Amino acid sequence: MKQRTKLGSEAGKHIVLIVGALVVILPFYLMISFSFKSPSEIQSISGGFFGAQEMMTDHRCLKAGRSEVECTMLPIVYNYRAAFEEAPLLRYLLNGVIVTLSIFAIQVLIALPCAYALAKLKFWGRDVVFGLVIFCLLIPVHAIALPLYLMLAKFGLTNTFAALVIPWTISVFGIFLMRQFFKTIPDDLINAARMDGMSEFSIVWKVMLPSAIPALLAFAIFSVVAHWNDYYWPRIVITGDRDLMTPPLGLRMFKSDMDGNEYGPMMAAATVIVAPLVVAFLLAQRRFIEGITLTGMK
Repeated sequence: MKQRTKLGSEAGKHIVLIVGALVVILPFYLMISFSFKSPSEIQSISGGFFGAQEMMTDHRCLKAGRSEVECTMLPIVYNYRAAFEEAPLLRYLLNGVIVTLSIFAIQVLIALPCAYALAKLKFWGRDVVFGLVIFCLLIPVHAIALPLYLMLAKFGLTNTFAALVIPWTISVFGIFLMRQFFKTIPDDLINAARMDGMSEFSIVWKVMLPSAIPALLAFAIFSVVAHWNDYYWPRIVITGDRDLMTPPLGLRMFKSDMDGNEYGPMMAAATVIVAPLVVAFLLAQRRFIEGITLTGMK
């Protein structure tokens, strides 16, 4: 009886996980599928995953003066070609790389010393400071968006890379995550480094940093994904210069009338934008799980 109950419980857990996985995967399935299909198949939601792949004519190509033979192509070719021709998609991808890596690099430079101080140094008010870090985790970004925008506008930094990077250089989540990881490192290791004559900053970068690679990879996934996919803040501070648009903001270039003619290229562009994140997560999956697990040990 107990065995049956246990099997039933395990089966129930797997069913819940499978349903949850299907809910998460469905948008990606539709995104990739729509990037293969013609406008008529997208509107009617027909043609299976790849669509019929029947030759179609690109009318914008004809207007550009090309021959009908040059402008007749498969829907998959049309969608991905339009994704790179209708907007400078490569430029948007480069902007996303510059912004996300700049934010992450500065976040690490600030978070590691702060986390080390909160985890391993004893000073008056340490618990109060850590309490403020926890409190800042509760503040939504929308609550501080207007003050941040006014400050940047006052210094003339809107429509610049600085406006995309500066507000996110201090990550309280990064400080919290690294502090929890540093708590798992034995104090004897730090004391041995001090006896060898190392300063506190040297300990942070030469002892703690190499030990914190799993946690850093976990934090990198959170940071890069959050800022790569961010649409809200770039939409506020980037208003006049299209060359500064990040990938999510660049998707607005494919917005058209309600006829849905741009849905295929839009989904193709979205697929290209999401692909680097998926590949990066798959490559770092093991270290990501390891980092999350270790930060919860204390």
